Amino acid sequence: MSGMRAAVYHGTRDIRIESIGVPEPGSGELLLEVHAAGICGTDASEWDHGPMMFPVSERNRWSGHAGPMVPGHEFGGRVVERGPGVEGFPDGTLVASGAGVSCGSCGPCRAVITNFCERYFTVGLQRNGALAQYVAVPAGVCLDVGELGLDDDRAALVQPMSIALHSLRRGEPDRGDPVVVIGVGGVGAFLVYAAARSGLRVLAADLDPERLRIAAALGASLTLQVDPEQPLAVQLEGALGGRAAAAYEVTGVPSVLNAALDVVEPRGRVVAIGLGTAPVPVDVRSLTLRELCLVGTNAHVFAADFADAARLVASRAGGWSDVAPVALPLDSVVADGLRPMVDRKPERIKTLVDPWTAGIRPAAGGR
Repeated sequence: MSGMRAAVYHGTRDIRIESIGVPEPGSGELLLEVHAAGICGTDASEWDHGPMMFPVSERNRWSGHAGPMVPGHEFGGRVVERGPGVEGFPDGTLVASGAGVSCGSCGPCRAVITNFCERYFTVGLQRNGALAQYVAVPAGVCLDVGELGLDDDRAALVQPMSIALHSLRRGEPDRGDPVVVIGVGGVGAFLVYAAARSGLRVLAADLDPERLRIAAALGASLTLQVDPEQPLAVQLEGALGGRAAAAYEVTGVPSVLNAALDVVEPRGRVVAIGLGTAPVPVDVRSLTLRELCLVGTNAHVFAADFADAARLVASRAGGWSDVAPVALPLDSVVADGLRPMVDRKPERIKTLVDPWTAGIRPAAGGR
């Protein structure tokens, strides 16, 4: 294998489909053949006004990468080669990858909070990723998902599901609790499913009626099409018939975070998932007097979240074609993938890319 096609990021609004060399798996790494990789809001932001995270102009201290880079941090693939020191993972094994690489020896790693590793980097964010026909990735952040009955497309959904599951757990809800998910996009949709499967009573809120239809199919007990002209907290409490034990804010809109704080009961928890562009003013007096918890969430912990996330993806017997209906070819990554996300006109909740297809193809169905 001397060459492969890849989407290569060179700078702001500059992704080129190029022929580059196939990576060689290093010590402890796998070489995967990629047939499905997801793109998300982070990729869209980098394309639109980056580089911010991509180490294009300055070498990343831990990954060692500098210069034009292949994005793609949500992916699975088929094992085609193993680097020195890898045990198992025979050729053809279908794996899902967590993409986040940790050192295993620093304080956070020893405490099993590897998302705060002192040397953390992510394949597809700080090193060449999976918007290419092949990607090299440490075996330690890969999980064999073939035994779960997954296919390539659903293997690419395990990483975003793990982000959602980690976020869900940060809210610490108990089975049967009423919870609110505000924003049913890429993370929000998976969060709705994970929450419903955990036995929670889920209210999903969004502006888009089609996303709410999908949220109901994912297990939301209640849905709310938000009226932007009316106070959001009042709408949420009315739809839920009371206050929530936990609220998950996925939009990154400042006013929505404050509505989430207003709708939870005393000692409730609000998980801030959406990343806004500016600081958000918060009524600390109300937060203090009601003993609320406002918590953040960052990535996932592979050892704690990833296998459970894979089982969640596999547990939906009807598949995920409503959430991720198609896979794009590399040539359509910008026009049909990143640009609609930047313009806030995405045609689907989750966009997959198949580096081997010549045209848009339907995503795989159910089991």
